[in-house]
Amino acid sequence: MVKGGILKDDADWSTLGVKDGQKLMMIGTADEIVKAPEKGPVFVEDLPEEEQVVALGHSAGLYNLGNTCYMNSTLQCLHSVPELKSALLSYSDTGRGNGIDQASHNLTLATRNTFGELDQSVRPVAPLQFLQTLRKKFPQFAQQHNNVYMQQDAEECWTQLVYTLSQTLTSDASESAALSMKQLFGIDLVSRVHCVESGEESTETESVYSLKCHISQDVNHLHEGLKHGLKTELEKVSPALGRTAIYTRESRINELPRYLTVQFVRFFWKRESNQKAKILRKVDYPLELDVYDFCSDELKQKLQAPRQMLRDAENAKFGLKTEAKASSSKENEGSSSTAGDSSNMDIDKADPSVPKKQLTGVYDLVAVLTHKGRSADSGHYVGWVKQDNGKWIEFDDDNPNIRKEEDILKLSGGGDWHMAYICLYKARVAESKS
Repeated sequence: MVKGGILKDDADWSTLGVKDGQKLMMIGTADEIVKAPEKGPVFVEDLPEEEQVVALGHSAGLYNLGNTCYMNSTLQCLHSVPELKSALLSYSDTGRGNGIDQASHNLTLATRNTFGELDQSVRPVAPLQFLQTLRKKFPQFAQQHNNVYMQQDAEECWTQLVYTLSQTLTSDASESAALSMKQLFGIDLVSRVHCVESGEESTETESVYSLKCHISQDVNHLHEGLKHGLKTELEKVSPALGRTAIYTRESRINELPRYLTVQFVRFFWKRESNQKAKILRKVDYPLELDVYDFCSDELKQKLQAPRQMLRDAENAKFGLKTEAKASSSKENEGSSSTAGDSSNMDIDKADPSVPKKQLTGVYDLVAVLTHKGRSADSGHYVGWVKQDNGKWIEFDDDNPNIRKEEDILKLSGGGDWHMAYICLYKARVAESKS
């Protein structure tokens, strides 16, 4: 109040004649006095280390122990697979399975321990135990030149590690593992082997842990490279002709994994220089990969119902009308259950109360291992991993950096920049209530 009257919010102060030192009376209900906070501000670096890990939003980097970026990038990419971490956690310290050698057992334990350190630390981890056990199991990674450990091929490290884990994590020592390495990464191929000259034809089956993207002057996209990789020529003895002949092998995928590994065949042996030379050609790859066209007719039949369920779910998410009609939904349910019984289409089989998750042939990119340089045995390897929050992290040894999605698509090659060598895709699944 001023001069006995109430001063409103829109009052014109210039008409009041307020003088210096004049007293104004404030009338209102007194609020509770603001108390000082019980705890002062806490900075991230002052938090306990386990809380710092959560606040950071990504796992730790790995120290380079001397030309070990090939190993670090492999570990960071495989560390992004939560089901693999679960399988490793169920692996016993002492329970070595039948037929598992001590070196494989030790390498599995070292992998489990290294993954655990990455999850619990904000500071870079020194993977010394893993490196020592890797070199003991595979002496090729202990090669030296002038008393210095040499750079190695990351794809060879990836392949050897996955192969070892496929042996140990399917043994008696890990029976409680939710998913085996075969279910996680294994790809079943069925191949038609045909000799034009003799007319001989046979069918072969095999299990592999990656698809190859062959690179030639005709290949500009991953799909084209995969198509080339699934059709190859081989020379072998023809019983009908009694001599060697050229056979054509055409392969199709007969069973899909939860995580699909694709290797870009960028290196070849160059006799002139006596080393692995690199194909620098740009080959684009998608964030979403659909491998339906590369599947066998039998698998395509099993995928139809889950793919329709996935389309309907995604359409519903965007408020679009679903394509499935009531008349066809019963057929889908029938073929869906058939697919789940006759193949490894269902991911979660144990608990009937949990909606079934079925593979669809559609995959999302979750990790990229890149190489920068002109030779597989030199240059630099880096792992690029997608986080649960959708962000990408570039794991350059002990220096993780946040990257944008568009940065990932620039890793397709065509120059001296980092280019994709291995891509890891995660299955997009369809959920059904029955």
